Amino acid sequence: MFIQPSKLPARALAGMAMASFAAVGVALIAQHQFGVKPCPWCVLQRAIFLAVGAFSLLGWLMQAKRSLRQAALVVVLLLCAAGLTAAVFQHEVASQTASCAMGLADKIVTALNLEELWPSVFMITANCSEAAAYRFVGLPYEIWSGLLFVGIGALGLLTLNRRR
Repeated sequence: MFIQPSKLPARALAGMAMASFAAVGVALIAQHQFGVKPCPWCVLQRAIFLAVGAFSLLGWLMQAKRSLRQAALVVVLLLCAAGLTAAVFQHEVASQTASCAMGLADKIVTALNLEELWPSVFMITANCSEAAAYRFVGLPYEIWSGLLFVGIGALGLLTLNRRR
């Protein structure tokens, strides 16, 4: 068998953390090396990916405590649902508007003070219609983001439902 059942939770959580942090890394490379400017919804998804990575890492560190690992997985699943919702909203609604300033994503980023805490990661430099023009391998970035949230969420569900 490719993955031993007893090792699945640890490997899945480590993979989920790595994928989440890698997504933010790719976004930062696209921004700082290729001029892809993030909109409020992009920045919100970055924050959600970092939270998914942090809780996945926490779950990985809590391997000995099954209940804590499962609690971390539940939080990861909720964050993935929020991230997918943000990606879909960005693609279907926000990208169709001339400006998304002071919308929900902007208010959340402002309320969490993210731009002040870590401007190189969370500074909003584009509106949603500008961000909609950026593509990676033919698809908008928010589609890739949404697909990754779905993938991480599916792996999280598989891991959560796995009996020890």
